[in-house]
Amino acid sequence: MGYLYDSLLAAIKLIVGFDKDVLITVWTSLYTSTVAILLASLLGIPVGLWLGISKFRGRRALVTLLNTLMALPTVVVGLLLFGVLSRQGPLGGWGLLFTPAAMILGQMVLATPIVANYVHAAVIGADRRILPTLRSLGATSWQASLQLLRDIRFGVMAAVIAGFGRVIAEVGIAMMLGGNIRGTTRTMTTAIALETSKGEFAFGLSLGLVLMAVALLVNLGLNFLQQR
Repeated sequence: MGYLYDSLLAAIKLIVGFDKDVLITVWTSLYTSTVAILLASLLGIPVGLWLGISKFRGRRALVTLLNTLMALPTVVVGLLLFGVLSRQGPLGGWGLLFTPAAMILGQMVLATPIVANYVHAAVIGADRRILPTLRSLGATSWQASLQLLRDIRFGVMAAVIAGFGRVIAEVGIAMMLGGNIRGTTRTMTTAIALETSKGEFAFGLSLGLVLMAVALLVNLGLNFLQQR
């Protein structure tokens, strides 16, 4: 117990003292995850809306695929994108591997199905009279879709928060595509794994406390939106 207590005190000191390595690692995690979820939202929200309001052959298969992709292992995403971004891959010439851009790309791929699925569920749960009523009043399909999104805005926000919670805590993509480079691509999750294996338990614990705080805020926000 003494070891855990001393480590906890040291971790708190690192956080309160704004340790440089802690701040850079936290910033890298927040930056890559935020940009990734914004890009995933730009793609996932229209896809979820389209699947929710459209009727076409193969729609059920697409929804099933979307549900399957929600449980996509992070290491699989990292493995596939590693092959694409490596020097021998089709995009190897871009030099994206082991950069924040590669991590953002991988996290975007991971979060997009989550956002799309949540939005799709919100559309399905909305009042089915909204779109016919708006169209009968002369609204275009674009205007009606925007109004529908406005009505299900809490569901859309929940989708974004759920996606962010998924990418901020993942390890596989950040490790495989970022390379865990200190000061550049080292995130909270990869730093915790590395520093703990090196015996720097207090440093890893400080990042763990910050990550738990972020996860708590994300879950509180998600629960609030679900209640609304």
